Amino acid sequence: QVQLIESGGGLVQAGGSLRLSCSASGRTFSSNPMAWFRQAPGKEREFVSAISRRGWSGYLTDYADSVKGRFTISRDNDKNTLYLQMNGLRPKDTAVYYCAASKADIPSPPRDGYDYWGQGTQVTVSS
Repeated sequence: QVQLIESGGGLVQAGGSLRLSCSASGRTFSSNPMAWFRQAPGKEREFVSAISRRGWSGYLTDYADSVKGRFTISRDNDKNTLYLQMNGLRPKDTAVYYCAASKADIPSPPRDGYDYWGQGTQVTVSS
């Protein structure tokens, strides 16, 4: 049974940092794209960031405009773990953050074609 388990959420003041982790079990995702999404209260789930499988030149990453320059996605395939380093947090970043993994080499649609989902971890940023 595939499981994605997020951790690292919490309460932080504006300008602070958090590092989210997503530990995968049940199968190896080293050859699969993975991503972070978030859902704020009363809003639809939105794409945050994604990272490709390792290619000849390394990993490709993608970020939503709202987090570009502040968040960094990374992965440790040996640990089957995905990370999201979040710096310069803002109250608008408050949401439940979800980890996701795709079965395909390239998710389709690129920012929505994910098949496995975690339960989420709450991130709250106070002003």
